[in-house]
Amino acid sequence: MLTTIYHTILYQPILNLLVFFYNIIPGNDLGLAIILLTIVIKIIFSPLFVQSIKAQRAMQAIQPKLNALKEKYKDNKEKMGVATMDLYKQEKVNPLSSCLPLLIQLPFLIAVYQVFRTGLTGEHLDLLYSFIYNPGSLNPISFGILNLSKASIVMALLAGLAQFWQSKTMLGKQQKTNGKEVSLANTMTRQMTYMMPVLTVVIGASLPAGLTLYWFLVTILGALQQFIIFKRMDKRVPSSS
Repeated sequence: MLTTIYHTILYQPILNLLVFFYNIIPGNDLGLAIILLTIVIKIIFSPLFVQSIKAQRAMQAIQPKLNALKEKYKDNKEKMGVATMDLYKQEKVNPLSSCLPLLIQLPFLIAVYQVFRTGLTGEHLDLLYSFIYNPGSLNPISFGILNLSKASIVMALLAGLAQFWQSKTMLGKQQKTNGKEVSLANTMTRQMTYMMPVLTVVIGASLPAGLTLYWFLVTILGALQQFIIFKRMDKRVPSSS
């Protein structure tokens, strides 16, 4: 039952959209189809991404106050918990707001992963809607040189570099927000800045290049969107003071 719902609501629409773009692109370049699909997915989840970024900035802004509470109630965990929750209410900050959008996207990301794992080989084309032309198979060679159905260390490295750039952007913004304040969250972010790109390369090196191309594009678009959001939020700060 759940499998049927998953395929009907998530897997099948993504596969159909990918094949639709593949059909209408001159030369049937699968790489260009993936680029268009990635842009559509980013637009769909843009509101959730913006919410997540704003929640992270809100948490960064109250980090000094959280650290002060930890110091004040370091010998009384119960009072520290109550004071922390009061601070969240006072500042209108939900500590789960930055994670919730990611959790909502998770089933969708799994569907994208499976589409690229199976769809790029031409499997499951029987799941195409009646109004989507069935090309019979998908040519995995993109841009004339890249086989998107096979693993590519080059695409894995590009995805890792994109991940590093996005993480460094976020870390730099945290340091600017918190000044010389060194928090646990900041320390964890700094560690993840170097760990995530390495994991991205290691994992990406075993995945089809079509999936790492998608990973690279999502990260790049996310970093650019993050940069724009930061710029807009920073412009509002002087006017509110």
